[in-house]
Amino acid sequence: QVQLVESGGGLVQAGDSLRLSCAASGRTFNIYAMGWFRQAPGKEREFVLGIRWSTGRTFYADSVKGRFTISRDKVANMVYLQMNSLNAADTAVYYCAASSRSKYGSDWNTRSDYDYWGQGTQVTVSS
Repeated sequence: QVQLVESGGGLVQAGDSLRLSCAASGRTFNIYAMGWFRQAPGKEREFVLGIRWSTGRTFYADSVKGRFTISRDKVANMVYLQMNSLNAADTAVYYCAASSRSKYGSDWNTRSDYDYWGQGTQVTVSS
């Protein structure tokens, strides 16, 4: 089993930057991919971006490509989300996720691809 804990959320102004962190513990040796999802008020939880654990290959939602960057530290079992040029539409609870499932021919970009979830961290962008 894997445990995930997010941190780094907060209140920022439009145009600012923010960095989220996710710490993984437990059976981390069997992680194939990690990613970030977000859920805005009244909306469904949506995929933001992810990373293949072994190679570092990344995959992004079109809405954040060019603004958000995902990275990971394999030794420390950490994954990071660097968010730049934030706007009000980015306001949401952000969730870290990990997958123990290998995939070929597609990326880990849906909720069902992931086995483990953090509790979420709130990001609020004011105008």
